[in-house]
Amino acid sequence: MTLPLAGLTLVVTRPQRQAGHFIELATRAGAHCLALPALEIEPVALDAATRAQLAPDAHDWTIYTSANAVEASLQQQLHPSRCRVAAIGRATAQVLRERGITVDALPDGRSDSEGLLALPAFSAITGQRILILRGIGGRELLREQLSQRGASVQVGEVYRRKPAPADAPGLAALERTLDRLDCKVVIVVTSVEVLDALLAMVPPSSAARLHATTLLLPGPRVAAAAAGRGWTGEIVVAPAAEDATMLAALRRHVAGQGKPPGA
Repeated sequence: MTLPLAGLTLVVTRPQRQAGHFIELATRAGAHCLALPALEIEPVALDAATRAQLAPDAHDWTIYTSANAVEASLQQQLHPSRCRVAAIGRATAQVLRERGITVDALPDGRSDSEGLLALPAFSAITGQRILILRGIGGRELLREQLSQRGASVQVGEVYRRKPAPADAPGLAALERTLDRLDCKVVIVVTSVEVLDALLAMVPPSSAARLHATTLLLPGPRVAAAAAGRGWTGEIVVAPAAEDATMLAALRRHVAGQGKPPGA
């Protein structure tokens, strides 16, 4: 039996610690994976006064905008026990539940700020205290919209994204892969930040070939960013960044084509 992703090479740009499960699932489906982390995740050290200000139980709601926000905040002893908890997507919710934290609100069908803001729980929130835990430089939409709806909003930036160190062997493997006419390549990115880090990492000699390669990404916002950065290859859009969701979108794409992308 032919596996659904047989014949594909997936360039996986997730941070190293987060790539393993995706690579395992993709390999089981028949793909060959090339790990090329574009970003690193680093917790932000918070002093005692800031930790007290960001205590989840001093708020009515704590919103986690990513699995990284969960892990980085728990490392800083920011653990909710009484407040209600919202997760921006299924992957974030899964990490919370693995840590013994009940998830009270979760978007259905999408994993972004817009999906969370559409939940009934956040439609009438005048006077409520809401804590948003995110990375440095995260989107402002949640803060802005919740404030406009009458909530008192506190933002805690608990981790930072850094470009991954140059991986000479990985970049050389990517260049060889892009050079092979018989190789059907899909670049996998999960955020605008990852896309930008990848584009900054790749040498100019490979840039045009990279831009012409099929791209797998989550949601219309990241797709619009790729188009705005001159991506000329086919763009496959998954509804969310969870591993299984991304791979399901790629399988549907391959099945609909009747052949792997780039064939």
